[in-house]
Amino acid sequence: MGETVLELEDLTVRFRLRRGDLTAVDGVSFSIGRGETFGLVGESGSGKSVTARAIMRLVPSPPGDIPRGRILFEGGDILKKSDAEMRALRGRSIAMVFQEPMSALNPVFTVCDQISDALRANLGLSRQEARERVVELLSLVGIPSPQRRLDSYVHEFSGGMRQRVMLAMALSCNPGFLIADEPTTALDVTIQATILELITSMIERFGMSLLFITHNLGVVAHSCDKIGVMYASHMVELGDKREIFANPQHPYTVGLLNSIPRLDVQTRHLTPIAGSVCNMMEPPSGCKFHPRCAHAMDVCRREVPKLKEVAPGHHAACHLHDRGAAA
Repeated sequence: MGETVLELEDLTVRFRLRRGDLTAVDGVSFSIGRGETFGLVGESGSGKSVTARAIMRLVPSPPGDIPRGRILFEGGDILKKSDAEMRALRGRSIAMVFQEPMSALNPVFTVCDQISDALRANLGLSRQEARERVVELLSLVGIPSPQRRLDSYVHEFSGGMRQRVMLAMALSCNPGFLIADEPTTALDVTIQATILELITSMIERFGMSLLFITHNLGVVAHSCDKIGVMYASHMVELGDKREIFANPQHPYTVGLLNSIPRLDVQTRHLTPIAGSVCNMMEPPSGCKFHPRCAHAMDVCRREVPKLKEVAPGHHAACHLHDRGAAA
């Protein structure tokens, strides 16, 4: 895990809309090492998926643009690559499992057609070679009788099976880096656990690095080495999984952890975070979390806190640390 594979430096993604400019990702920085699993956590609307799409260079322009920042993958800046270079990079080096497989997969093509297209385009396989490789991939991700399911359509698969097809497609060209965007959304708990075990086993088997995007801290605790917590376009906490779970240093992270049911604690009611995520078209001044924060001070309403190291390898963006107080 010593070698850095992906590094984001001050990444900012903005959308120019009719109602005004919306900054979906604001100054986000983090790095992921080879063989490392990084969990990006936060409520819906915090900027997680936009960050992933920026890494893949899939932010539509217009209305989206990236006014500042760098995305370094194996030393090269993704934002400076040509379209041809990005097409060569996607699939072969970086692959992505998108949210909602029913939307990401094409309903009018068979599963074999959709996976084999990537194989033929990226690896130059013949139609028959690609078909044989698809059988191997479907078997790898645990789809029973893969030979018989090759010519099935997406609607003929269950939700869990569709997610397996998405994973097979992402792994088809043996990428070294995988982005999994909410891969367990809308699946029941049993299927969630199966998909997580499958992704973990694939990472270990092929020595891949993983960016795992979710709003579920329980999933992160199961799968990740490091965690980044996002709120309303900002990275508010960053560090090792054990350190963040044992010693959270931002009130938002504390709120997320308090809202998780625990088997070792007897309680009748969970403690939700008050309020809701701010309107990103009209965000509050200063720290965007201050309208929901029980520790908010005057400085929180005036200034955006910077991400600073509060313990070795543990960073938090909170004004409480300016005064030496613990979140």
